[in-house]
Amino acid sequence: MAASPHTAPIQTDQQTRPAPAPGILSLDARLAAVEAAMTVRLDEAAVAHEVRTAHISTEPVDLADVITVPLTPTLQPQPQQLPATPVAALLERARARMEADGWCAGALTDESGAVCLLGAIRKEAGGDRGLEADAASVVLDVIRRRFGDDVDSVPSFNDGHGSGRVPLRMLDQATSLADARGL
Repeated sequence: MAASPHTAPIQTDQQTRPAPAPGILSLDARLAAVEAAMTVRLDEAAVAHEVRTAHISTEPVDLADVITVPLTPTLQPQPQQLPATPVAALLERARARMEADGWCAGALTDESGAVCLLGAIRKEAGGDRGLEADAASVVLDVIRRRFGDDVDSVPSFNDGHGSGRVPLRMLDQATSLADARGL
């Protein structure tokens, strides 16, 4: 093997390999330099990505909020029937109130008029504590069916969420359950 004018031969056990001349980097040194440069570029890209995506919510999306499929296909929309039972009707009104007034946590009603699960039920019950208690019991039953028996109360469940999406869905499911039970 002939040595180039920029390298001097190095004697090894099995072969003679030219040594890099001063000022010229070996292949290993060049690979290490490229790796260091790529690491810096990847770190810069990661920071830029974090800055560009910082505003995106990381709360998981429940498919029940996104996908709704009718159980039976229909050509004409069915007229919405109001619940016939007192508790189911109360829960339907509470859901409509929460949608209209907004959802809040930590209080029955906040300063802007938004309501929590129990606050919406209480406002729509109109002072009938028995009806209110029956409605709250059905809501708690629905919550425990979905999230387990470790849920202590309707207010603690409500306050454990960052938005009113899940509490609204629980009111909707509780309306159906109360209607099915004839309450």
